[in-house]
Amino acid sequence: MLVSRGEMFRAIIALSLLISSIGVAADKYTGPRPPKADVVYLVHADNLIETELGKAKSDERKDVVVATLPGPSSPVKTPMAEPIFLIKTDKIAVDKLAAFKLDVKNGQREVVISAKKLKNMKAPIHLTITRLDDRLYRVEVDEVLENGEYSLSPDGSDETFSFQIY
Repeated sequence: MLVSRGEMFRAIIALSLLISSIGVAADKYTGPRPPKADVVYLVHADNLIETELGKAKSDERKDVVVATLPGPSSPVKTPMAEPIFLIKTDKIAVDKLAAFKLDVKNGQREVVISAKKLKNMKAPIHLTITRLDDRLYRVEVDEVLENGEYSLSPDGSDETFSFQIY
């Protein structure tokens, strides 16, 4: 059975349309949605837990700049070593989010954000960001985190979204 080029082309287009329509239907996000925009939420099954909102204060010390948050620990806790977050954005550029492990010193949480010697700085924690819907994003930590204090912050901002892994 011979098929003309036109018939083959129409069959390929029809198959492509069918595959893309299946993909669109499968991609529709039906999970929980953050009640507030520009706030990072921890995902615990179908529950969303608002991270601790704060503003970091920057201090220059010797050869480093340190961002500090008040208090020795975040009241927001999760047992998940690879946490997942949801954020609905209005102002925050989700691709600018960075995550860091915080050190607890003198009753506050801190992280080195700038240093003359790079060995004094911690690398940001690797994140994977997936667009779920218009302005709705899933942010996943791509490495196993140890127990401790952590914070997400948009690059160049003093806004923080903190949590603790226990």
